[in-house]
Amino acid sequence: MRRPAAAKRVKKVQIKVKVKANASTRTIGKAAEPAMDVAVGRRIRDLRRIRQFSLETVASRTDLSIGFLSQIERGLSSPSLRVLATLADVLGVGIAALFGASPSADGASGQIVTRGLQRPELKLWRTGVSKQLLSPASADNRLNLFLVHLEPGGSTGDELYTHDGEEAGLVLEGEMMLTVDNETWSLKTGDSFRFASRRPHRFSNPANDAKAVVLWVNCVTGTA
Repeated sequence: MRRPAAAKRVKKVQIKVKVKANASTRTIGKAAEPAMDVAVGRRIRDLRRIRQFSLETVASRTDLSIGFLSQIERGLSSPSLRVLATLADVLGVGIAALFGASPSADGASGQIVTRGLQRPELKLWRTGVSKQLLSPASADNRLNLFLVHLEPGGSTGDELYTHDGEEAGLVLEGEMMLTVDNETWSLKTGDSFRFASRRPHRFSNPANDAKAVVLWVNCVTGTA
C-alpha cells in the first residue's frame, strides 16, 4: 500500500514544476513589450532633439498633448501606428527612422544589405500590428521596405490617418481590409495596392484565427 502513495507524491512534484515554468515564461513575454515602448520613445526623443524641436512645438504640429508626448518618449505609453506616422511626418522622416539604433545627427548610413536574422522590428503589441524593416535603417531614407504582420483582429484603429509620401504593397498571406478615403477593399493573398499617403486611410485583419502578412513599401516625398 505504501508504493502507490509514494508514486502520487512524485507526480504532484512534477506538476508543480511545470506550473512554475509556465509562469516564468509569461513574465518574460510581458517584460519585452514595455521594453519595445521604451526603445521607440527614446528614438522619438532623439529625433526631436536633433531637430531642436520642443515638446510644445511637436504638440502643436500633431494635435497631441504635451503630456501624451512625454509619456511616449519615456516609454510609458504605447502609441498606435497612426500616432507614430504623424510624429515621423512632423520630424521629417519616414517611420523606418523609428527602427534600429538611435539616429545620428546627419542620418547618414552606407549600409546596403539587411540580413534576414538582423531585421529591426517595430511591434505595436497593443494593436496587433508589427513591422519588420527589410531595408537598411537610416533617418534619411526616402524609400523603405517592410514586412507587416497583422495578428487576428489587428488594426491601425477606427480613425483614418494621413502622412507624407506614397505606399504600395502585396498581400503575401491571409486577408487585409484596406480603406482609402470612403472606399474599402478586401485584399486576399496575391492582391496588391498603391495610393498616396496623404489620402486618409486605415487597414486591418478581419480574420479571427489567421494572421495576415503584407510586403509593404513606403516612399517619403517631402520634409516637415
